[in-house]
Amino acid sequence: MNVEILALCDAANDSHGKLNLLGAFDSLWAKTTPAVHPMCTVAIRMRFSHSEAGEHRVAIHFIDDDGQMAMPPVEGAIQVQPKPEDTSAVANIVLNIQGLRLEHFGEYSVNLLVDGEEAACLPLMVRQAP
Repeated sequence: MNVEILALCDAANDSHGKLNLLGAFDSLWAKTTPAVHPMCTVAIRMRFSHSEAGEHRVAIHFIDDDGQMAMPPVEGAIQVQPKPEDTSAVANIVLNIQGLRLEHFGEYSVNLLVDGEEAACLPLMVRQAP
């Protein structure tokens, strides 16, 4: 399995297998904490080989700089089935998050786990606005 895209963005959608992203970012600016981002999206595109066909458990963890969960994990399953004529299959995941609340300024990590193993991660900075 190969993670082709892991992005935190303003919006995303999956249109007939095409993953469309709008406004990818890695920093949030806030005057005070907790910082609350009203709406954002985690967009994921993964590629699986024929030997990886079947169900895969997927989870997203937001981790603060102390190693603690910043929000409850988001978990689910995907079913991957490459077509016989294709060498691989793509899975696009669009996870909309409303009211993302981050308790303090600093660095967070957005971690993607596939079948219980970390597959990719992104930094997310919460910065104090001037």
